[in-house]
Amino acid sequence: MDAKDILFELRTKNGLSQDELAEKVFVTRQAVSRWENGDTVPSTETLKQLSRLYNVSINTLLGSPRKLVCQCCGMPLDDAVIGRDRDGALNEDYCQWCYADGTYTYHDMDELIDVCAAHMANETFSEAQARAYLKQTLPKLDYWKRYEELSDGGQFEAFKRQLIEEINTLSIEGMPKVEKLNALVGGYVNLAYRLPSGVPVQFLDDGTTYLGTQLEPEFGGERCFGVLANMDFILVSTYGKDGADPELILYKKR
Repeated sequence: MDAKDILFELRTKNGLSQDELAEKVFVTRQAVSRWENGDTVPSTETLKQLSRLYNVSINTLLGSPRKLVCQCCGMPLDDAVIGRDRDGALNEDYCQWCYADGTYTYHDMDELIDVCAAHMANETFSEAQARAYLKQTLPKLDYWKRYEELSDGGQFEAFKRQLIEEINTLSIEGMPKVEKLNALVGGYVNLAYRLPSGVPVQFLDDGTTYLGTQLEPEFGGERCFGVLANMDFILVSTYGKDGADPELILYKKR
């Protein structure tokens, strides 16, 4: 679709008249009309405002002229998985797993390769092939080329180590020690736990990125331990295959 058609579709989908949209982004109704007729395109600042208003990337507003790729892990990007800056604006350079609320979540390329290769492997593409591909591709991406410039000096890694220490001091029976935590997007791990009253409750925000891991229990069996945490809480649960029958073990405010 052309930019003019997308701008018209988003405005009408959100139930806004041209006058109402103009008021929200501080332009005239005539300017909105010119966008939707294809006579002009919004300015850079107005595109940023429209991106926030509609919760879509500027790339989408312009008709997706660029193929967006995460500049940390290399995955293709669409609006559903784009990371966000600290002020909530979409950052079209990164995915939610590699960049959340203005923070880079991976500082070790080998660790990132371990995570990505396991997810990329399938019947026609082995994990060894995935690793070889990633080792060749990642160093070419902007984040890793500019790592010294973009690095936070180890602050995030220190926070992860602190979290791991806190989790391990909980000494939950049957749960192995946590060795590492990976970035996990809420929408993929937001299980519904049934309270004693029978009411199912979800504790996560689908759009928020957390730190977590999955662990095989020390006593064996088919259920796994799941650990999720951020600056505010630590959550430990068990569940069956694909998150079936989840049981909340611990929810602790930090």
